[in-house]
Amino acid sequence: MFLFSWFEVAGQHVDLSTIAENGWAKNSVNTVIFRKNALTSFKDHQYAAYYDNEQYVVLAKRKLNSKKWQILRSSFKGDAEDAHKSISLMVDGEGYLHVSWGQHDNQLNYVRSIAPNSLKLGEKEQMIGKQEEKVSYPEFYRLANGNLLFFYRDGGSGNGNLIINRYDTRSKSWNRLQDRLISGEGKRNAYTQTTVDSQGTIHTSWVWRENPNVSSNHDLCYAKSTDGGVTWLKSSGERYTLPITLENAEYALQIPQESELINQTAMATDAQGNPFIASYWRPQGTLVPQYHIVYHINGKWQLRNLNFRTQAFTLSGGGTKKIPISRPQLVVWQKGKTCHLALLFRDVERGSKVSMAVSTGKDLNRWTCKDLTPESVGEWEPLYDTELWLAKKQLSIFVQDVMQVDGEGMSQKRPTAVQVLNWKL
Repeated sequence: MFLFSWFEVAGQHVDLSTIAENGWAKNSVNTVIFRKNALTSFKDHQYAAYYDNEQYVVLAKRKLNSKKWQILRSSFKGDAEDAHKSISLMVDGEGYLHVSWGQHDNQLNYVRSIAPNSLKLGEKEQMIGKQEEKVSYPEFYRLANGNLLFFYRDGGSGNGNLIINRYDTRSKSWNRLQDRLISGEGKRNAYTQTTVDSQGTIHTSWVWRENPNVSSNHDLCYAKSTDGGVTWLKSSGERYTLPITLENAEYALQIPQESELINQTAMATDAQGNPFIASYWRPQGTLVPQYHIVYHINGKWQLRNLNFRTQAFTLSGGGTKKIPISRPQLVVWQKGKTCHLALLFRDVERGSKVSMAVSTGKDLNRWTCKDLTPESVGEWEPLYDTELWLAKKQLSIFVQDVMQVDGEGMSQKRPTAVQVLNWKL
C-alpha cells in the first residue's frame, strides 16, 4: 500500500510517500530521535521500521526513489507503551538487516535477516552474552568496510556506561570493542549522539546527567576515533585514557544544570571532517530555550545561537517528556567554498510541522526557517536516512503524526500514516 504526493516548499520540490496507514501513534516511540536508524539505505534499496497499531515490529523496503514499498510484519512485538523502546536497524556490508527493539534497561532484543536484501528475520539471538541485561538506546553504525558498530547504554539514567560491540561481516559474529567507553563511575551517565563521516572517523558528543531528572543534564563533551572505535581522541588529537569520565573529558562547551539542556540530539561533519553538534538549551539570563550549533573549526570550538524562538518552557522530571519543540537533526554540505547547514526540527510556534532552518551566511550567523509539511505532526522528532545523505546528499526523512503524554504517558490517538519525505538541495 502506498500514497504519493508532492508540493513546493520555497520553490523546491518535496515529495511524500506513505508506507502504511496503521502506525502506532499513542506515544512518540516511532519517532524518538535516538532511533539509529528508523530509515536506512544500502546500495539501491531503502529500508524502514515501525511499530504498527498492535505493537508488532514491521519492516519495509523500496527501490530508491520508487513510490512503492514492500511491507512485512515480523513475529516480534515490542512494549510500544514505553516511548524509549524504539526500533533501530542497519544493513551491513553484505546486505543483511540487523534490528534491535524494545530496549529500556532490559534484556537485549536483537535479530538479523535470514538473507541479504531480505525483510524476513531469523530467531532472536545474543551478541556477546555479557552486559546485555540492562540495555537502553541501541544504535547501529556502518563502517566503510561494511562492518557494524553497536552502541548502547548499560545501566540506568544517572548511572550507566557506554558500551560498543563490533560486527564482522566475514565471520558473521560480534565481539566486544569497548566495555566502558564513557563511564558514569556509578554517579551519572552520558547521553550521546554519534556520526561516522565520509573518511570513516567516528564522532561522538554527549551531555552528562547526574540523576533521572532531565534538569540535571549539563555540559557538552566530545571524542572521536579514526581507527573504527579502538582508540579515542580529543579534537586536538590527544589520545584519551579510557574510560572517558567527567574528569578527563574534552568539554566543547560548559552548560550548567537547570538550563533546559536536552539530551541525545544530533551530530554531523563538513567535507573536512569538522564536527558540528546541534542541541537546545536556555542561555543564561533568558527564559527562552534556543537551538544552538557547537562546532570545531580552525582549531577551536565555536558557538552559534540560532535565536529564532520566542516561547519559554522548562524541562524537569523523568520519563519521556511532552515538549513544545523537538530535539533537532543536522545535515551539512559544501557549496563552493561555503559550508551550509540545515537544522530539522518541530516547534509549536510554527504549528508543530516538519520544519527546517537553513544557514544563509558564511559564518552561520544568518538562518532562514521554512516548513516542509502543511500540517502538524504532533510530537514527532526528526529522523533521516544518514547513509543516503552520506552517499548522495539526498535528504530522506521519516515522518509520522504522533502524540506524547508527559512523563511516559500514553494517549488514545488512533493509528496514523507512516511516511517518508524527500527533500533535495
